[in-house]
Amino acid sequence: MIEPLIALEDVRLSLGDGPARTEILKGVSVRLMPGESAALLGPSGSGKSSLLAVAAGLERASGGEALLLGRDMSALDEDSLARLRGREVGIVLQAFHLLPTMTALENVAVPLELAGAAEARARAAAELEAVGLGHRLDHYPAQLSGGEQQRVAIARATAPRPRLLLADEPTGNLDAATGALIIDLLFDRAAAAGAGLLVITHDPAIAARAGRTVRMLDGRVVE
Repeated sequence: MIEPLIALEDVRLSLGDGPARTEILKGVSVRLMPGESAALLGPSGSGKSSLLAVAAGLERASGGEALLLGRDMSALDEDSLARLRGREVGIVLQAFHLLPTMTALENVAVPLELAGAAEARARAAAELEAVGLGHRLDHYPAQLSGGEQQRVAIARATAPRPRLLLADEPTGNLDAATGALIIDLLFDRAAAAGAGLLVITHDPAIAARAGRTVRMLDGRVVE
């Protein structure tokens, strides 16, 4: 039996205490299978980013069951979750989160080195070549355009050869033309790695690229 990469069952997420307590996710159930692509579509405030955070183990669910790569996240401590993400999950965010004092090559290679990967710099160079930045290895983030910085972020996410890629509004800081190229690249790199892909967007055109769409509204899956 094939095991889901993500398995959320009746997941709830509440933040705050007492009268200030706010329910963010209200009984959400979502699965993503190996090699599958899915888009989380919905307006701002619908709970998309919170769902991704719970799916990645960056937020602890307040209720329900949340499994990542077959592991019950409620049974894992923070170090175990971080190791699981580092080995098996690549994350691309709207903000590029590159270290400004490191070159493009170092931004991709250093996480690999910290994870103990063999030939980290060669693998990082190959990933940057694959996203069209083989000629920009020694450039710093400030010397790169927004689109180029997001390409570095994609290379960093795919370099560990993860089983799962998560992307949260990856084109949010880019113009339409650059964003379209980044989406093409993201889907291509996920397919090349054989990774499952869950991408958050409010853009129906981006959602249409995915194998299926999960629509959210007010903390619930509505379709």
